[in-house]
Amino acid sequence: MSDFLGLKDCNAKGKRVLVRVDYNVPVANQDGQVVVTDASRIEKSLATIKTLADMGARVILLAHFGRPNGQRDATQSLRPVYDVLKAQLAAYPVAFCDQTVGAEAEAAVAALGDGQILLLENVRFEAGEEANEAAFAQALAKLGDIYVNDAFSAAHRAHASTEGVAHLLPAYAGLLMEAELAALAKALEQPTRPVAALVGGSKVSTKLELLSNLLDRVDHLLIGGGMANTFLHALDYPVGKSLCEKELIGTVTRILDQAAASGRKIHLPTDVVVAREFKAGADSRVAALGDVQADEMILDIGPATVQAWSQVIAASKTMVWNGPVGAFELTPFDAGTIALAQRVAELTGQGQLLSVAGGGDTVAALAKAGVTDQISYVSLAGGAFLEWLEGKTLPGVAALKRPLQQAA
Repeated sequence: MSDFLGLKDCNAKGKRVLVRVDYNVPVANQDGQVVVTDASRIEKSLATIKTLADMGARVILLAHFGRPNGQRDATQSLRPVYDVLKAQLAAYPVAFCDQTVGAEAEAAVAALGDGQILLLENVRFEAGEEANEAAFAQALAKLGDIYVNDAFSAAHRAHASTEGVAHLLPAYAGLLMEAELAALAKALEQPTRPVAALVGGSKVSTKLELLSNLLDRVDHLLIGGGMANTFLHALDYPVGKSLCEKELIGTVTRILDQAAASGRKIHLPTDVVVAREFKAGADSRVAALGDVQADEMILDIGPATVQAWSQVIAASKTMVWNGPVGAFELTPFDAGTIALAQRVAELTGQGQLLSVAGGGDTVAALAKAGVTDQISYVSLAGGAFLEWLEGKTLPGVAALKRPLQQAA
């Protein structure tokens, strides 16, 4: 983290501190009231908020919710988030302003005392947010003396509240941002080798850049999920009526050639679980490669693959995981993902493995396996996590680089 300034470098007492958080949380309508159904992202932001409040800062929270396309939309207000935030921060004064910039927002900020917290309305109600308009970034900067980005999950967007304002105020990484960047650096930038990457999901086409970048960084690449079917098809194994991007055979062949040329090892399933119906509880069987029938679908890796991949992971020191290896949302096709998750958790708990996992389906799969808290680091970042793994520069992270600012 030497390239970034963190809260330890920040003199926040008495200062107005704009904190970009990610409160794009799932909600549901219950008895006519919109309520947050998963407060994980809110909970993860609390450490930074409390630290700043305890330092005597006047904390102003910026966040987006949904896609209101620059228009005010009551169904995409942050007020339900405020209700959760106020309960979570019961020991602190917390207020809400239904504007993001302008006279009303400025008055709400001016009313703050040291150690008090204000949540502003959805930044995406303003057209200047996603367009990263200079005028909107300046309007946000007018509200603060210091900027803190604690929303790694939104850092792949060059928006006014994630990138524009960072160039206008002394900028710092929040505690969650620091933790995320440190975990990813340990996993891919300065890893302890051997490094294994487990990549699943449905389509190769959505992860071409990811696979290419990982092959330059890891020693072992384990490919499961629907995307493995395309690799198996390229190697002339029958895949029946499985999800398969047959038009990508040439691309997959180049990836296999890239691995061979660089001395990296790609691990594909050696046996699979197949069924004729895609539904929970469907009749299924374990099939060897070459024994998948024309009317069958590959829906999970088989027990021999679980055992072989567990050995690869056990022989590694670092592991990155993005994507389930089967249709984990349906029983019994969650068995492979759960077995690997439990093995990764076991090795992590024994101190033999540094494990970093991310992506929506991955997080859900780890939760289903009951091992979320046993992984070294679990990222809730989604798109930003994937783009980081692809080797892309994230605008919201680049804007925090130390040369861009002076410590406040």
